[in-house]
Amino acid sequence: QVQLVESGGGLVQAGGSLTLSCVASGRTFSSYAMGWFRQAPGKEREFVCTTNWSGGSTIYADSVKGRFTISRDNAKKTVYLQMNNLRPEDTAVYSCAAGRQLVTTAVPYTYWGQGTQVTVSS
Repeated sequence: QVQLVESGGGLVQAGGSLTLSCVASGRTFSSYAMGWFRQAPGKEREFVCTTNWSGGSTIYADSVKGRFTISRDNAKKTVYLQMNNLRPEDTAVYSCAAGRQLVTTAVPYTYWGQGTQVTVSS
């Protein structure tokens, strides 16, 4: 069983930066791939990025490639999402998820956090 809690969201102007954190409970964090997804009002949940158990492999959505960076610290049971050059279209609730596979679809991820709101003003 893994419980995930996100933090770090907020209001930022376009071009600004935010770093989200996702802290996990449980002893098996390091065995999970960790992903970030987002959902904007009226839209479906969207894949953002994911990393494997070691952080050595990552996948990014084209919309965030070059602007966002995912990383993890297994000793702290934490995964991070560094977001730079934010755009109004990045506004969404961002959720982290844990799963056994390094995939870009939501279904294989077993555990989900409640999400943190990111709002980018123009």
